[in-house]
Amino acid sequence: MNRKHLCAALLALGVAVGIGAPAPAQAMARMDIAAISVRASGANFRYWNKDAASYQALTDYVKDVTARMSMNYIPPEARVAVFDMDGTLMGELTPLYFEWMMYVHRVLDDPSYAASEEDVSLATTIREGLASGGPINVPGDALAQSQARVFAGMTLLEYDDYVRQFMETPAEGLAVSPNAKSKLEPRTYLKRGEAFFLPMVEVMSYLKANGFDVWIVSGSDREALRVLADGVLPVDRTHIIGKDVQYVASGQGETESSAYVFEQKSDVIVRGELLQRDVCMDKVGNIVRSIGRQPVLAFGNSAGDAAMMNYTLAKNQYKSMAFAVLCDDTEDDLGNEAQADVMRTMCEETGWMPISMRDDWKTVYGNDVKVAENDAETDENEK
Repeated sequence: MNRKHLCAALLALGVAVGIGAPAPAQAMARMDIAAISVRASGANFRYWNKDAASYQALTDYVKDVTARMSMNYIPPEARVAVFDMDGTLMGELTPLYFEWMMYVHRVLDDPSYAASEEDVSLATTIREGLASGGPINVPGDALAQSQARVFAGMTLLEYDDYVRQFMETPAEGLAVSPNAKSKLEPRTYLKRGEAFFLPMVEVMSYLKANGFDVWIVSGSDREALRVLADGVLPVDRTHIIGKDVQYVASGQGETESSAYVFEQKSDVIVRGELLQRDVCMDKVGNIVRSIGRQPVLAFGNSAGDAAMMNYTLAKNQYKSMAFAVLCDDTEDDLGNEAQADVMRTMCEETGWMPISMRDDWKTVYGNDVKVAENDAETDENEK
């Protein structure tokens, strides 16, 4: 293991690097992301290019629908805004969704867990797909069931701690400039739990300041999302919708939950069975059940968000808009231009407003966070 890899490994484990290590670098910590605040006027947006069409469209819309004298005025109780999570509020190309990477770690790398052959096969398919750069062909339902199954038997608190620990691992492929200047704890890589899109955190803050009821509607596990967002995003944990798994009581055994009474000495246990997913039309149904109001604003980034975004625009009694984040930045994030082109075409066909990460934002994760150098190139430079 060369010096660069050793330092990265030590930093990922929270171990201090001694004399002779590369100069320390900084990334924006969760407490600083949480401090991002945009006034109702929108005058203090910092991370957007204010001449971008998407920025103008969003701020013009908010000013219009919150002005009492406007014909498009929306009363506060109807100002519902829904956000996808992965790829919309935080990175999903580092190199894949947070939840998927945690699943692969649990199945293939966690020495405390012995996975089944089926789970190992699915996780291996994901890892091999990432290594080859090709498509990852895993059945969605089978993967969702497997993701629930591999955490079976954990208490809810143990699961939350597992998520927090995985948040401390590096967001692969994203490094922080060694010239970064900050008073924060020194580190070389952006951590997964810090990989939020700063311009989108601003949008959430701006909407909250203008009386919008903000929700996260994601295909990832609801409880993991609660831990990820806690204390960072301006959204209440009760306003998070995601994939749901079944929970039981310790000591419940095979007794049906409808016939079992939770005891005061019991713990809540992850049973490991999938209850419902939250992709495509599932998102619409879950919005109807959990929110009970049609959104007027929607933010997504993929075909899995299309139903939610179209529902926001469909026969809405209020003026509504849908925005699609395009992963077209290959300098500040691990963008995928082909994928971005697909979404750009969908925007043209559906009336969604595209948000170019490359052109519309001043930064993604902060000015000091860039795509890391290729390992082979870096190793050659170190010789």
